[in-house]
This record gives sequence, C-alpha cells and structure tokens, in this order.
Amino acid sequence: MAKLGFVGLGIMGGPMARALMRAGHEVALWSHSKGKAEKIAAEGKGATACASPAEVAAKSECVFLCVGDTKMSREVILGSNGLASGKKGALTIVDCSTISVSESRKIGAELKAKGIDFLEAPCSGSKAGAEGATLTFMIGGEPAVYERVRPYLEAMGKQLYYCGAAGMGLQAKLSQNMLLGGLLQAFNESFVLAAKAGVDLNLLLDIVNNSAARSGMVSGKAPMALARNFEPNFSVKWLEKDMALMLESAAEHNVPAPVTALAREMLRAAIAEGYGDEDIIGSVRVLEKMAGCKVESAHK
Repeated sequence: MAKLGFVGLGIMGGPMARALMRAGHEVALWSHSKGKAEKIAAEGKGATACASPAEVAAKSECVFLCVGDTKMSREVILGSNGLASGKKGALTIVDCSTISVSESRKIGAELKAKGIDFLEAPCSGSKAGAEGATLTFMIGGEPAVYERVRPYLEAMGKQLYYCGAAGMGLQAKLSQNMLLGGLLQAFNESFVLAAKAGVDLNLLLDIVNNSAARSGMVSGKAPMALARNFEPNFSVKWLEKDMALMLESAAEHNVPAPVTALAREMLRAAIAEGYGDEDIIGSVRVLEKMAGCKVESAHK
C-alpha cells in the first residue's frame, strides 16, 4: 500500500480521504479547520494527523488536496509551510480543487522546477459522490504521472477522464459547472414563475422529468427546493466562484458568455442575502423574495 496524504478535509475532502483509508493506504492528513484531521485519523488504521501541509508531504509519496479556491490552493502547495517545502523524496501533488486554469498551470510549472510532479484532477459528484466514492475526475497533466496516480483516483471515483495537458482537466470541469449554473438559473426562474401562477410544482417536476427539459440538476435539486432543504452538498459560494473563473476564461479566449454573467450575478445576490454557505438550490429564494412566493411542495 502507498504512503499518501490529503490536505483539505471539508464536505468533499473528508470523505475522499476516508476512501483512501478504506483502500488500505497510509494517509497523512491536514486541515485548516482545527480537529478535523485528528477526528478522521482516529477512524482508521494507518492514518496520521499532521500539523502542517509540509509535514503531510514529508510523510507521503503522493498528496491530494481539495480546498476552496485558487488562493488556498497556492498557499497549501507553495506557501511557507506548504507541501513543496516538506518534500523529502519523490513527490507527486494532485490538486482536486476547482481553481483558475492559468494559475494551476503556473503552480505546476513552479513545482516542476522543484522536481515535483503535478496533476490537476478536479472532481464532480458533490457530497454524495465523495461519500460513496463515485466521483467523476477530470485530469490534466503528464500521461505518465496520471497512470501512476490512477489507482488512487479509482479508490475515490468511478469515472476518470484524462483531458490532456495541464489546464485541460480544469477547463473541462469549469465548462461543466458553467452549464450547471445556467441550468440552475433557468430552474429558479421557471419554478418561481410556476409557483406565482399557481401550478402544482410536484406535477410540474414530473412533467419536466419526462420531457426534453429533463436534467440531472433539476431531478436532483428540485426535490430539495420543494422540501425547503438547503443543507449544502455544493454551496452557493463555490458555484459563484466557479462561474467567476469561467468568465475569466471566457475573457482570455474572447468568448461572449452573457448567460454565465447573469447567473453569476444572481448567485452573488444569494450570497448577499446570507445564503452563501447553503446548497446552490437555496439561491431560488432570491427570486422568491422578488416575486412574493415560494417554491415548495403542496403535499406536506
């Protein structure tokens, strides 16, 4: 079994680290949130809580990280007490975070200069996918490094897509989330209007799920809205971050993205209303407030 590390033990990272532990690997753990690493380490044989990312790297041949944004990723990898500073022998770093494409390429180049292999492997599947080890990974980087790391990714997910050179995994992941954000905005508008007009929303959901408008986002998230369950699986603040990254990419490639721009602004409005840490479906309340109605089940 391998000596692995995991940095970032939140909604996604915690279950991902546990999946590596279940696969029998030795796993060194660190989280910015006090106590998380110790709690997870106590759950399984061979797991160790560490005081810093550098200590994780010192104990590992391959380290995964899953953190919130580009700044966090750079800090835990290249910061003063980051993973790169803890390198003892051969080291591979795999970033499962969803961050800036251009910044990820820069991080990879800086690591290469230090003799450290790097892959990007952003994932989708939300909390349920992480807990069930059924995540989908989109990988960018050198093919040989990917093949070496592949067995560890397979312990955490069921779909692995090698997308090409550095940056391509992130570009694919962000393109997916760009579509997700547009679908979310379309759902919010459709169901708020239906609620205001008096349509039975359970009936409407059944109609949508049996029509050309059916989508995994709607079939998965609409029942949460109808039940007024906004417990986070994928938080508003993180989708807003991803939409901002796609607008950055669109500007770099000179591609108009008007729907993405509007969807991002509505997510920003949801954050301003205090819904940033709740599930993305909770953003429906921004339009509900404007329209004076609720998207909720009539069958309680």
